[in-house]
Amino acid sequence: MVTLPSIPATTLIYNDWYPAMRSGLLRGKKMQKAMLMGIPMVLGRREDGKLFAMRDACPHRGIPLSDGWFDGKNVTCKYHGWAFEPCSGQCTAIPSLTSKDTLDPNKIYAGAFPCEERDGYAWVYVPEPGSGRLRAGAEIVPVPELPKFGERFRSAWLTADLPCNVDHGIIGLMDPAHGPFVHQSWWWRRAASIHEKEKHFEPIPQGFRMAAHAPSGNSAPYKLLGVYGEPITTTIDFVLPNRRYETIRCGPKWFSSLTTVTPTTANACRIDVYAAWNVFYSVPLVLPIAKFFGKRFVEQDRITMVQQAEGLRWDPSLMLIDDADRPAKWYFALKQARLDGQPERHPMSGPVTLRWRS
Repeated sequence: MVTLPSIPATTLIYNDWYPAMRSGLLRGKKMQKAMLMGIPMVLGRREDGKLFAMRDACPHRGIPLSDGWFDGKNVTCKYHGWAFEPCSGQCTAIPSLTSKDTLDPNKIYAGAFPCEERDGYAWVYVPEPGSGRLRAGAEIVPVPELPKFGERFRSAWLTADLPCNVDHGIIGLMDPAHGPFVHQSWWWRRAASIHEKEKHFEPIPQGFRMAAHAPSGNSAPYKLLGVYGEPITTTIDFVLPNRRYETIRCGPKWFSSLTTVTPTTANACRIDVYAAWNVFYSVPLVLPIAKFFGKRFVEQDRITMVQQAEGLRWDPSLMLIDDADRPAKWYFALKQARLDGQPERHPMSGPVTLRWRS
């Protein structure tokens, strides 16, 4: 048993991609505000379809750029009419300048972040604070994407705000022992169904993997896949800074999900779940049914995090135990290694078998 590692909630992992919002919200000349990593941002879509993400502050006097105008090409500040190309942040006009002024607007930049569209999300790359403007063509890590195993599939997404720092959100995401208590439902699990489990884990770059295994027999959704008459396996990966991938295979049938826990402020985060599947592809109403139960599942997690936040207000002593909390220990060790500038340092020297009851 160990006490919970003390990494300040404000210690965030930069130089990586985070989902800011659903990209479908970015239409026409309408801009949308978002809070990401404690940074107020404004997002939009240029007339050529390219997404942009800017710091929501004019570099002149600090008024939010979201209070201004966007014509499909430039974002214009409401205060003095300064205009900016939104993807680069480069200033394109300062109306108050005269022919006698020597200031070159093109040398002025508003804050802008790389922004890409994947799986229906606007992903924003957030560099280290104080690292300066990211130059066009700079080499950065690839944008995350949900693995898919065919072109014919259905998909759905869910989101919920959590009143806790990102570390509590993430270790809650990877916690294997809360299911029979938080998610007590006839269609999922009951406390009476608890039994001992053994899972095999292996290290992967910037994370760890729960190796392919037969899913828990006390979860009704997995039992449904038995109608296909094929062996069912599931694989779960956790990858820094905040991503959990799950893949379920049943012969040619598959289900894939990507869950992220994204820091919005120091003491709040947001969980996003995006899933794709070709199981029960022709079953009527499968999409609304899946979203209905998915929302209930995520809402159970959200309510629990709200309740936990009430207890955390009083700064209680916390602890991690083996083996059910070992993934949380790995997460903290991986995060610390990356913060130390040693991402190759890994808490796992090889495959590990963990046992717990759930």
